[in-house]
Amino acid sequence: MNQTQDILQLSCSRPVLLNELELLSSYEKQIPGSVHYSIMRYSSFPGTDPEDLGIMVYHYRKEDTAANFLELKFCLSGQVYCRQKNTECDSCKLNPNSLSCPERQDSMDLLSFRFSPAHLSQNLRGKKTGPGIAEEILSFRHPNSFSKTLPLCSRSRLVLEALLNHNYTGSMQNIFVNAQIQMLLLYSMECMVSEKEGSGFQCKFLATEDGQEKILNARQILLKHIGDPLTIRELSRKVAINECYLKKGFKEMFGMTIFEFYQSQRMEHARYLLYEKGLNVTDVSVLLGYSSISHFSTAFKKHTGLKPCELLLR
Repeated sequence: MNQTQDILQLSCSRPVLLNELELLSSYEKQIPGSVHYSIMRYSSFPGTDPEDLGIMVYHYRKEDTAANFLELKFCLSGQVYCRQKNTECDSCKLNPNSLSCPERQDSMDLLSFRFSPAHLSQNLRGKKTGPGIAEEILSFRHPNSFSKTLPLCSRSRLVLEALLNHNYTGSMQNIFVNAQIQMLLLYSMECMVSEKEGSGFQCKFLATEDGQEKILNARQILLKHIGDPLTIRELSRKVAINECYLKKGFKEMFGMTIFEFYQSQRMEHARYLLYEKGLNVTDVSVLLGYSSISHFSTAFKKHTGLKPCELLLR
């Protein structure tokens, strides 16, 4: 795996060496027939002010095709790491992102994903690929190696956050991680294509950073009110954007409606509280703001295919 030193230098406001940082956790794995990836979590270092950033590295050697690869590297800051994540942390029991947790540690996360030509070729339609930068890269017909910075779009950010915060293990972890990595590759390739063809957003107000920031802010507000639902009107006022733009922009950036996103996050949090933390159904329904246990049970089964009580028996 390539060193992550290059993206670290680009992301931070001053030169930083890895040995200056405290390593909180690390994970590296080769998914058979897929991708080699690593995730390194470091404690945030005062004075570095890391910027969220992505890099695409295209390595091409005409005379040595076995050495060719495509690598995506990312630096993501602002995540929260609990030093007792794998044990019972009372402060985080009801809220994994509790600000009062004494074990809470802000982190700087470096992620790397390396794809081989054999794996990337599975995404091509046939032996004869069409024109375009995406096809050139995936088929390794682009004649020169390059490294290119990628703006960290909202969709890529969601995937990276999911990779950093999931609770899957074993075979389920492989399935989840592989699916997320494929989405990350898709969004990175879309970024390359959109630079050649112009903005990929249909909503004109999303072409500006201010418009995108308001939609991202709306998502963060929804997550903070996971047990206290907001109306569309309340949310639109909080982010200073009209309801129509809010609904259209959210759907385009995240691929789902505001309600679908909120309900999905709500049920995933419910799953966590029930299965991982061992809370009973009544307590979870109250914490998530449901007026009755039956309403909560119906919503949970619709999302997971199981009743809350059935999950507790597993």
